[in-house]
Amino acid sequence: MDTQAKNRVNRSDLASVFGIAPTTVDAWVKAGCPYLERPTGRGKGWLFDTAAVSRWREQVAADAAAGKEVQDEAALRLRKLAAEAKRAELDLAREMGQVADLAAVERSWSRILAELQSNLCGSFVTRCEKQLLGETDSRAFKRVLLSEVHSSLETLADMDIGDEEDSSIPAMDQAL
Repeated sequence: MDTQAKNRVNRSDLASVFGIAPTTVDAWVKAGCPYLERPTGRGKGWLFDTAAVSRWREQVAADAAAGKEVQDEAALRLRKLAAEAKRAELDLAREMGQVADLAAVERSWSRILAELQSNLCGSFVTRCEKQLLGETDSRAFKRVLLSEVHSSLETLADMDIGDEEDSSIPAMDQAL
């Protein structure tokens, strides 16, 4: 019997040669293990070349040691299905109005922060200064400051952040 014929084994013999379970051979095939023949019907089983399988296992081990991501076709299909499912869920959430437009949110936050800066650095200081001029009582300071902080926060709460055409609110970079 020649060497090439000795290297040809069926599924259970391949499992014995490598000291693994036959189900592991099935997993190897799904992961890309080379084979000579695949079962086509009754009585016709898998046929493997042990030398080719050994070289394949060495390459898999070398890729794993080098940090290369090794994925079989089934794993790639699962990743694709998972990505498609996530995309469908995102599209559905968008249709249901559960997803916000990031650019619109950023514009709204810029407007809110610009208003806050304008209120705190401008009118807030002026109003507090007028009320506290000549005041020496610390309780009066606290009362006035808290009143003005609440007033500024109420102004922010009453803002219509959906109205982006409101030119009364300075742009963030202009307010700085």
